[in-house]
Amino acid sequence: MAKMEVLDVSLDSFPKLLARNATKFGNRPAYREKEYGIWQTWTWAEVRAEVEALALGFLGLGMEKGDHVAIAGRNRPHFYWSMLAAQYVGAVPVPVYQDAVAEEMAYVLDHCSAKFAIVEDQEQVDKILEIEEQVPGLKHVIYVDRRGLRKYDHTTLHAFATIQETGRAKHDEYQPELDSRVAAAAPDDTCVMLYTSGTTGRPKGVVMSNYNMLMTAKNSCEFDNLNETDTVLAYLPMAWVGDFIFSVAQAMWTGFCVACPESPETMQHDLREIGPTYFFAPPRFFEGLLTSVMIRMEDAGDFKRKMFHKYMDHAKKVGPELLDGKLVSGSDRLQYLIGKALVYGPLLNTLGMSKVRVGYTAGEAIGPEIFEFYRSLGINLKQLYGQTEACVYITQQPDGEVRADTVGVPSPGVEVQIADSGEVFYRSPGVFQEYYKNPESTADTKDAEGWVATGDAGFFDTDTGHLRIIDRAKDVGKMAGGAMFAPKFVENKLKFYPDILECVVFGNGRDNCTAFINIDLTAVGNWAERNNIAYASYQELAGHPKVLDSIQSHVEAVNKSVAMDEMLSGCQIHRFLILHKELDADDGELTRTRKVRRVVIEDKFKVLIDGLYDGSDNVFIETEVTYEDGRKGSISATLELRDAAVVPVNVRMAAE
Repeated sequence: MAKMEVLDVSLDSFPKLLARNATKFGNRPAYREKEYGIWQTWTWAEVRAEVEALALGFLGLGMEKGDHVAIAGRNRPHFYWSMLAAQYVGAVPVPVYQDAVAEEMAYVLDHCSAKFAIVEDQEQVDKILEIEEQVPGLKHVIYVDRRGLRKYDHTTLHAFATIQETGRAKHDEYQPELDSRVAAAAPDDTCVMLYTSGTTGRPKGVVMSNYNMLMTAKNSCEFDNLNETDTVLAYLPMAWVGDFIFSVAQAMWTGFCVACPESPETMQHDLREIGPTYFFAPPRFFEGLLTSVMIRMEDAGDFKRKMFHKYMDHAKKVGPELLDGKLVSGSDRLQYLIGKALVYGPLLNTLGMSKVRVGYTAGEAIGPEIFEFYRSLGINLKQLYGQTEACVYITQQPDGEVRADTVGVPSPGVEVQIADSGEVFYRSPGVFQEYYKNPESTADTKDAEGWVATGDAGFFDTDTGHLRIIDRAKDVGKMAGGAMFAPKFVENKLKFYPDILECVVFGNGRDNCTAFINIDLTAVGNWAERNNIAYASYQELAGHPKVLDSIQSHVEAVNKSVAMDEMLSGCQIHRFLILHKELDADDGELTRTRKVRRVVIEDKFKVLIDGLYDGSDNVFIETEVTYEDGRKGSISATLELRDAAVVPVNVRMAAE
C-alpha cells in the first residue's frame, strides 16, 4: 500500500486541535446558535472551557477509555462539545439520528454497547426509557433541555449543565487524569463511530480513527482554501458522516465558525441571517429550493415573471462561464451585471447564498438543469463523490473544472481504480478501520491493501479525466433484450420537475421499464390552489386526473431525453403510477438519509409492480403506515395505472 502522510504530533487528535484553536484563534467565533430568536456566540477559548468542564464531569460519572457515548438531538453546540469531551476522556461518540424510531435507536445503542447517552429533551429521554430494557449496558442518560423532566427519577438521569458544574467543582481532583488521557491520545485511536444508512439491511457501525478524519479534513480544506474566516451552517443530521467532517473535523482543523439554526423549520431563515461562506446540501435540498423559487415566480405578477425568465435565460448562457473565469463578451457581461442587480442578487440574498464561496452537493446525482441553475446565479456549486467509509471524500471538482455529468478527480491523497466489472474502488488516508463487530463485512468491503469497494459503477471520462458514476453497481442490470438498465439515470431526470418529489424505476430482467412516482405536495398543492382545485389529502391530490396528466407529460419528456442516450435508451418508462402515499423512512421505505430502499419497496408494493407489468388499468392496495407518534395504521386506495409514449429506438437511429 502507498505510504501514508504523517500528521504533526501536535495536531493528531481533536483535543490537541482544540487546544491549538483556543490559543491561536482564542477570540474568534467558534460556535453560534440561535435560540429564542437571538444568536449566541462562543469563542474558541470559551469552547475549550465548556468542553473541559464537560469532560471532567464525564470522569466523575466513571466514563472510561473506549466507552461508547450515544448522542441524539438537533444540531447544537452542546452536542458537538459532547463529542469533543468524549474524545478528551478517550471514549467514542456515536451520533444517532434524532428522528429514529425507538426500534432503530435500540438497535444502534445495543449493537455498540452504549454506556452513556446524551440527548436533547424530554422526547428523546422518553425514547431512551422506552428501550432501556433492550440496552442493558446503558448506565447514564444526560439531557440538555430541562423542560418537563423535573419529576423524573434522576438516579441515572442528569442535566447537561449539572455535569459541567460537577466537572468545574472537581477540577483539581480530576484534571491530572484528564491531562493524562489527552496526552495518551494517538492517531490510530477511534474518534467516532458512524452508522451507515442501511439501504440493504441493518446499519453497520463504521469505525473512524483520528488519522482518518483529520488527514481527510487537512487535505479537503487545502483543496478549497478553507480557513478560520469561513462560516458553515450545521443543519445536516449529526449521525451523518457529512456533518462530522464539515462541522467537527474541518472546523477543528481550520478554526472556522459553525453556526447552528434554531430548528429545522427555521433553517432557511437562519441560513439567510448567517450567510455562510462554505455550504453543503444534498441534491434534494437544492431541488426543493428551486421548487419554492418557481412556485413564488408563478404567483408573481406578469412583469416580475417576465423579467425573471429573461435574465435567468441569460444567466444560464453566460453565468457558468463567468464563474469559471472564461472569456465572455463585454455586452454579455454588462447584461449579466444588470441581471445581478435586478434578479440574481436579490434571489441569492433570499436563498441565503450571497456569501457562499465554496458550495458542494453529494449523496446522489443532481439533475444537470438544477446544477446549472445555481451555478448560473454565480454560486460556486460543485459536486463531490464519497461515502461514510471514506470520511466523505473520494473525488472532488476543482475550480474551473466543474461539470454537471461528472463528480471530479480523485481528492488529495485518494487513489481510484475501476474494476473490469465497472465497479469503483478507492483507497486513501480516510479509509475506515472496520465495521464494528462485523469482520465478514469488513473483509468484503476492504481488502488487505486497503482498497475499498464502493458498490457503485462508473468510469473515467477520457476527455477530462473526471469520474462519472452510472448507478449503484447492484442496481445496474440488463433488460430482457440485453440493453443496460440504470434506474438512477432516469429517476434523476424525473426529479428535475418541481412536482416530482421521488420516483422508483423498475425493469431489471424485464422487457421494459415502469415507475412509481411521488408528487411534491408543496408544488402540486400550490398548483391546485391557483387552479381552484379542492383536495383534502395527499392521496386525493395524487389521484386527480389533471395531476396524472401533468406527470404523464413529464414521463414522456424524459423518455425523449433518455432515447437520445445510446447506452441507456432502453430505460424509457412504458407505464407508471402515482403512489397513494409518500415514501417514508418511518415506514422503512427510505433510509434516514432519504435513500430509496429498493428491496423493501419491491416487496411491499409487489401487487402494484405486478399490475404495471400485466396491463391492469387499476389496482387496489392497502398499506401499513407509521404515524409520527409511532402508532401503526393503514391506508387503502385504488390506483390508476397509465401508459406513457416511448420513442422507438430504431426510429431514433434512422433519424440520426
